[in-house]
Amino acid sequence: MKPTDATALGALTAAGGKGLFGLMWLAVALAGAVAFYSDGIETLFEAWQQAEYSHGPLIPLLSGFLFLRQMKSVPARPGPISDRWPGVAVLLMALTLGLLGKLAGIGDVVAYALIVWVGAMVLISFGWSRGLQFWPPVLHLVFMLPLPGTIYYKVSTSLQFMSSELGVWVLQVMGTPVFLDGNIIDLGIYKLHVAEACSGLRYMFPIMSFSYIFAVLYRGPTWHKAVLLLSAVPIAIVMNSLRIAIIGVLVNAYGIEQAEGVAHLMEGWVVFMACILLLFGLAWAMLSMQSGPRMSLADALDLDLNAMWPQLARFKLVAPSAAMIAAAGLAVGGAAAWDLAPERVLPQISRAELSSFPRNIDGWQAGPPRMLEPEVEVALGADDYLSLNFQKPGVRVGVEMFVAWYEDQTKGGIHSPEVCLPGGGWEMTSIKTVDLAPRLGTTQEFPVNRAVIRKDSTELMVYYWFDQSGNQIASDYMAKAMLVWTGITQGRTDGALVRLTTQILLGESEDAAEERLLDLLTPMMQDLPQHIDGR
Repeated sequence: MKPTDATALGALTAAGGKGLFGLMWLAVALAGAVAFYSDGIETLFEAWQQAEYSHGPLIPLLSGFLFLRQMKSVPARPGPISDRWPGVAVLLMALTLGLLGKLAGIGDVVAYALIVWVGAMVLISFGWSRGLQFWPPVLHLVFMLPLPGTIYYKVSTSLQFMSSELGVWVLQVMGTPVFLDGNIIDLGIYKLHVAEACSGLRYMFPIMSFSYIFAVLYRGPTWHKAVLLLSAVPIAIVMNSLRIAIIGVLVNAYGIEQAEGVAHLMEGWVVFMACILLLFGLAWAMLSMQSGPRMSLADALDLDLNAMWPQLARFKLVAPSAAMIAAAGLAVGGAAAWDLAPERVLPQISRAELSSFPRNIDGWQAGPPRMLEPEVEVALGADDYLSLNFQKPGVRVGVEMFVAWYEDQTKGGIHSPEVCLPGGGWEMTSIKTVDLAPRLGTTQEFPVNRAVIRKDSTELMVYYWFDQSGNQIASDYMAKAMLVWTGITQGRTDGALVRLTTQILLGESEDAAEERLLDLLTPMMQDLPQHIDGR
């Protein structure tokens, strides 16, 4: 053995002796993190019960696989590491983000902070310069997170439309008479509703995770990696559309009872495995078209598992550094401080029930409230709602008022009409934000969405806005940001959606229809706040 080899072996042996203490501090840091981020971990387990996120438990395992594989290309470096402390700064950011999520009562934010904590621990363990090389497995953990509700519903709705339209096109090509009305596939005798569960999200998330791993492992050209990474979305949409089309054919031929059984048979692993085969086929096709020496698909993916297991032994090299001890102390201290802190006193909301909202407002008279269908109520998820149709003598058409109130929006919350209305076949021909403060005679801004929607020959004028703990907001994204802010500063997570709708009569101008909305809205605001924000 050469002297240099003996020196290196001695250094590794000495480092391994210290590794027990390093692993002990790593275990303490992990235990503290589990306690501090428990809200986020609980949110993850709840999300993983949903079909769209049922792949979640596999993500940490796959990230660990990527981590071990990448360790093969990052040789062990015994001895002191001088650039660990920047990782402690990142860890402080992770703890701060987690604290904000805990104060706001939003477990999703805490779960996002947990991933930042994992990245910080990698930087502390390997040092800044070497730890940055492990960003692919850390970033892959993002795929275990649930999407924020606002983004989820917008993505889901877009996928529903794409899947519906493509599925109907396939049915028409196959000669099946079919008509699409929003997300309703009309086969004549039978109608199929392309619901959120049929949007393709349950395939897209795991396929995107798999294509990410595929792209990281792939040793071909960079543009090949980009194609493999970006192909997940169209593959999931196409396969989901084919599933919808096949269900449509079988329902048209054999009856509506075929939908449930066939849908269950073809979803899940069957569609997922078909998508995986398409990814493998795409990689093989690109390799086949490559000029010069060609790699086999097995060589291109570098799936040598035997070479990775020895990397587990390198955990013995974790040093009991000052940075690691500080990380353990911060995690345990943060968890203890949160548990020992005085219980936060949340504000009491003295809100009147929507059922007590006046039925006579400045000459506008409402009939009995309209109750939603049970499945619509479930999808709405509101704690209180009210749907009234107001009429006024001498006014040819009425105004419909709909209000939905949510006590806690951290577990779902408001669905924007911009998402829900198109699902019923309504086309949103125009939408803009207007400030009604001058018309309502108030100095505080009152932004609302003014939309014109059309279905067949019917045209409607719509006002809608979000009330976030007494703040009128037009943007659904700003409403979610305000939810975080009011949760942190006030401990309030309640909110409401308010919508006013009136028909635009044939030959009537949009301005005339808008005046009708304002004629009800102006006096209505004298009573509405006490029913949605407790003022």
